[in-house]
Amino acid sequence: MKTFLRVLTNYSSALLFSLVAFSSSSQAASKVEIDAKSYASVQILKEEIPGASDLIEQAYAMLVFPDVLGAGFWLGGEYGEGKMYVEDYTYGYYNLVSMSFGFQMGAQVKSEAILFMTKEAFDSFVKIDGWEAGVDGSIAVAEFGAAGTIDTNILQKPIIAFVYSNKGLMYNLSLEGSKISKIER
Repeated sequence: MKTFLRVLTNYSSALLFSLVAFSSSSQAASKVEIDAKSYASVQILKEEIPGASDLIEQAYAMLVFPDVLGAGFWLGGEYGEGKMYVEDYTYGYYNLVSMSFGFQMGAQVKSEAILFMTKEAFDSFVKIDGWEAGVDGSIAVAEFGAAGTIDTNILQKPIIAFVYSNKGLMYNLSLEGSKISKIER
């Protein structure tokens, strides 16, 4: 048992080190790179997810993380960098970091878009540096209803998130515990 725990601890430490190294190298992304990836990610969201385009038009602001890398083996983490749009203008650049512990194994890259449907929700978000989902504000993650459209209960929420890939909306995901901070670019 001690050997297993030692191997698990060493592997988890290596994974955590890899995520930190990845996040450090990702921070070198330029505005141009983040802008291009964010734009492409929004186009995928609009094309692949029914109703997303209408919600984007209604939103006061949108925060897009085009490449969120997640990896885990008992200890897991995610990191991504993105861009905040207010109307069609760049408001700023942000990173998303989360850590988790529990039964998990594997890695994935996904995209996340967070829509601030009201000015009040947006103002509340930008007042807090290091905003944490589930603590500083609640995010409703979009899911499909029985008719293949976005669940109507979600549409009433002030902050709506999409977690997706180039294959469409991803299910049973949460942003709880994700910390979002403004970064300089």
